[in-house]
Amino acid sequence: MSKNKLQLPAARKEELLEILKKRFEKHPERHKGVRWDKVQEKLEAHPDKLWSLNEMEETEGEPDVIAYDKKNDVYTFCDCSAESPKGRRSICYDPDALESRKEHKPRHSAIGMAAEMGINILTEDQYRALQELGKFDTKTSSWLDTPTAIRELGGAIFGDRRYNTVFIYHNGAESYYGARGFRGLLKV
Repeated sequence: MSKNKLQLPAARKEELLEILKKRFEKHPERHKGVRWDKVQEKLEAHPDKLWSLNEMEETEGEPDVIAYDKKNDVYTFCDCSAESPKGRRSICYDPDALESRKEHKPRHSAIGMAAEMGINILTEDQYRALQELGKFDTKTSSWLDTPTAIRELGGAIFGDRRYNTVFIYHNGAESYYGARGFRGLLKV
């Protein structure tokens, strides 16, 4: 994708920054000690990352800062919507799984969609860390980055929260459900 294509129009950029700022201020427990002006400065220096955050927002992921690596000056954004983002549900795990379906193909795959958006899907560890910041996926589930050994056998993993406990399960990578999507992670 060309660099110009990854830049938002000025009006949308300002609107998105305001949305992100309000969410940032509403949830200080997700990013203790982080200052919004520094986050905004970093975002303005990386328009391609702002474009990816817009993709996360447009698919109802409600991205927010969940970590800051002071040594490397890197902010981590993650989808913090209460349930798996609505605009990313009813998709299988990856392009190979999508290709393997002969009938009733879903519209996309989690790995393929994440790549187009310029983000990564969460690993199991990242998903568990997110769940420490709140209660997510109490009615939905989210595909997770699957270890190669599991994927080579045709499976993929996903997580959710039920009974106040985070569960990690498995399914065939080609499966898809109306209540399963994926959460993205973006480092800026």
